[in-house]
Amino acid sequence: MTIDNYKFAGKKAIVRVDFNVPLDENGKITDDTRIRGALPTLKKTLAEGGALIIMSHMGKPKGKVNPKFSLSQIVDAVSEKLGVAVKFAPDCAKAADAAAALQPGEVLLLENLRFYPEEEGKPVGIDKEDPAYEEAKKAMKASQKEFAKTLASYADCYVNDAFGTAHRKHASTAVIADYFDADNKMLGYLMEKEVNAVDNVLSNIKRPFTAIMGGSKVSTKIGIIENLMDKVDNLILCGGMTYTFAKAQGGKIGNSICEDDKLQLALDIIEKAKAKGVNLVLGTDCVAADAFANDAHTQVVPANNIPEGWEGLDAGPATQKAFAEAIKGAKTILWNGPAGVFEFDNFTAGSRAIAEAIAEATKNGAFSLIGGGDSVACINKFGMADQVSYISTGGGALLEAIEGKILPGIAAIKG
Repeated sequence: MTIDNYKFAGKKAIVRVDFNVPLDENGKITDDTRIRGALPTLKKTLAEGGALIIMSHMGKPKGKVNPKFSLSQIVDAVSEKLGVAVKFAPDCAKAADAAAALQPGEVLLLENLRFYPEEEGKPVGIDKEDPAYEEAKKAMKASQKEFAKTLASYADCYVNDAFGTAHRKHASTAVIADYFDADNKMLGYLMEKEVNAVDNVLSNIKRPFTAIMGGSKVSTKIGIIENLMDKVDNLILCGGMTYTFAKAQGGKIGNSICEDDKLQLALDIIEKAKAKGVNLVLGTDCVAADAFANDAHTQVVPANNIPEGWEGLDAGPATQKAFAEAIKGAKTILWNGPAGVFEFDNFTAGSRAIAEAIAEATKNGAFSLIGGGDSVACINKFGMADQVSYISTGGGALLEAIEGKILPGIAAIKG
């Protein structure tokens, strides 16, 4: 079933969204991209005379109730965006009465799903090494089914519009779908768009294809880096992983972030790029700081010769030029992960150079896909969201999809 063909009139829809939005210390939303992304699906349901039950996770409360991650903090923001006063169910597994009472056009937001360990389906308080772990896991899988069944009982149909968690086989993203027949479960508009954007990058590559991978660790991106080697013409590796590569090649990196157990991996990646004829672009200079702070003293130094007591926090001017060169002529662009500590205003130049080059390439006909929380926050911080082709709401999900993995959240609906 597709959301366009479904008749919502008089029906209750339970919609899994990704409202895992960043909050400041006062519980105010600092970036509402994810809420905006879900609006087309939510509004369609209401406009047709359906009632809406919205569910999401927030943060990693690890199966325990934690007010810091309560979705009650976003009720006002969601009400404002939807134009409807949203009701709140303070316990997602005890919301049957509230759901039953919903009238067409009304909206109920459930409390954080991850306050229950059943959502993720992992046993809590027991080590994987413990001989009793397997039993505990079995028991948890059984109670996960019950939890999903409870959520399903609130509604007539299920819509998954949470691309950000589509790579997880959780109660609300996959297991719940078993309790609806094929005619009453579907992907939301955001999911459909995300799936199409990934297809655009993977099956419909216009060359040259430039991928930019940033972030602090090479280890978390290794699967995607290896997968991209077979697809891209240019591969930019930036951000904190720069210093693992610099050290692997015998450089001095001062206090810079580094994965000492991944030095060989870095050398293997360099070799692999050579073997496959991929133009691998690594930073040659960096902006080093004498402290991890926005107001630290800075100097531009070679990325492989950082003085003792200093750490690289952004790409240097020569590196920015090299990045821009590898991006400007591209026809397909994927960006995941910033080039520096962009949260500090004084260390945004590297990421900004990437964003500007992507905007220019997009204007010249490239398809540009930005994904992952930090890159999205970055492009929003620069006010350039409207200058790229597509902004993905999913970090891990996007990367796994591009690695060619089947996402459980999509499989549960498409079979």
